[in-house]
Amino acid sequence: MNRSIRQVTVYCASSEGLDRVYVDAAERLGEAIARAGLMLVYGGGSLGLMGCVADSAHRHGGRVHGIITEKLATLEFARQTCDELEVVATMRIRKQRMEELADAFIALPGGVGTYEELFEMLVARKLRDHDKPLIIVNTNGYFDPLLSMLQRGVDEGFMTAEVRDLLEIVPTPEEAIEQIAG
Repeated sequence: MNRSIRQVTVYCASSEGLDRVYVDAAERLGEAIARAGLMLVYGGGSLGLMGCVADSAHRHGGRVHGIITEKLATLEFARQTCDELEVVATMRIRKQRMEELADAFIALPGGVGTYEELFEMLVARKLRDHDKPLIIVNTNGYFDPLLSMLQRGVDEGFMTAEVRDLLEIVPTPEEAIEQIAG
């Protein structure tokens, strides 16, 4: 294992009622994180893929560090069984803490919050504010439209291929962990 990678921040959906393929991917990622001896850092909720990845990591003997805002702690039912649960005042503080704790970032499918967090870390990497791995798990081709949009940005000169290539795209959760722990 790459000894410099100990804690992995995961961005993903808090939505309920998602297709089983996404739930399975979240559960497999949590298991892979735990089996690699890594700590999961995530948004602290108990719903959706967030809850699945945390439950799976915990169930497989991994450590889980959740960070959630006071407001979301109520809306998303904060996962009280985290090894460590930080309740913070704002989303800005939440995102900052998740970034500070991370040695790598992984994005599973999600909504605007997931996209916002992913792009914030991509911009920070472009600006060389960090050099941490930034991996997208493209479960069921969910991120294909995003990848096409990024390619169009390259094709039309809005960004360079080097920026797009700061993202590592993998099809499975296990490959994401192999990329950072191998």
